[in-house]
Amino acid sequence: MTLDRLIIPREMEGKRLDFALTHLTDLSRNRIKDLLQQQRINISGASSGASLKPSSAVHTGDVFELDIPDTKPTELTAEAIDLDILFEDDYLIVVNKPAHMVVHPSHGHESGTLVHALLHHCPNLPGINGVERPGIVHRLDKDTSGSLVVAKTEETHRKLVELFSTHDIRREYIAWVRGAPTWNHKHIELPIGRHPQHRQKMAVVEQGKIAITDVLVEQRFHDQFSRVRLRLHTGRTHQIRVHLAHHQLPILGDTTYGRLFTPGKQTSQPIRDAIAALNRQALHAEILGFIHPITEQEILCHAPLPVLLKTLDLALSA
Repeated sequence: MTLDRLIIPREMEGKRLDFALTHLTDLSRNRIKDLLQQQRINISGASSGASLKPSSAVHTGDVFELDIPDTKPTELTAEAIDLDILFEDDYLIVVNKPAHMVVHPSHGHESGTLVHALLHHCPNLPGINGVERPGIVHRLDKDTSGSLVVAKTEETHRKLVELFSTHDIRREYIAWVRGAPTWNHKHIELPIGRHPQHRQKMAVVEQGKIAITDVLVEQRFHDQFSRVRLRLHTGRTHQIRVHLAHHQLPILGDTTYGRLFTPGKQTSQPIRDAIAALNRQALHAEILGFIHPITEQEILCHAPLPVLLKTLDLALSA
């Protein structure tokens, strides 16, 4: 356990408590919120932090005492799983996640996750962003491959979360879809939330959170299929899959947001074989770019396409 004393400087006058403490420490806003709920943050001289809220205003000269508990060691077992590393330094790591790998442990996925592999590769990850999700800043769906960044330190994690929340990060995906739209570019700005009937699915719903996706058609194949490039401006759950399906462009291999699809005999055998071989959705997070939150170096990672998607693209192009 550590006890920190912080004095609010003049430039923080009137700011929210969580904003001020986040900028005066290496802690994230979520961590500050947790400490407040546990009454581990107090104004010096007060008996309890019960009246303090994340939105409480701070004033110049206020002295706060932070009772920070020791990091809880993870109970997860590191697993020697190979990682395709696109970039790594002392602060963060960018990996090319394969399809079928879950990012963090959950019910039914107690082993073999990216977190288990990271714990073997980066032994100091435990404790960052909680026991079950150490260092995880964002995630990719189980059957989506591609670039994913993970923080190695608390400060890096906090600053990467800020980059994602302000959308100061470049995320480009490639998808192969059913349909050949007449337009070349579409800006999709539609809210996404839980499906009203199927709670395991997401949907475009009026009361959902705003989601923004730019879609560029790169190539059309035989007036039946297309390869599209997508740029995310928000990061809602299943955002790309929901937005494309809503515009009648379901991703090949995605049986959640597009029905099981078997091409007819008018489709060439190589294309039929390539689609039949898909055991995943044809979606890949190709590009991840951002300004390194610590070194200020420009990071631009390109995740190579997996063989299955290369084969699909070649078959469609023939």
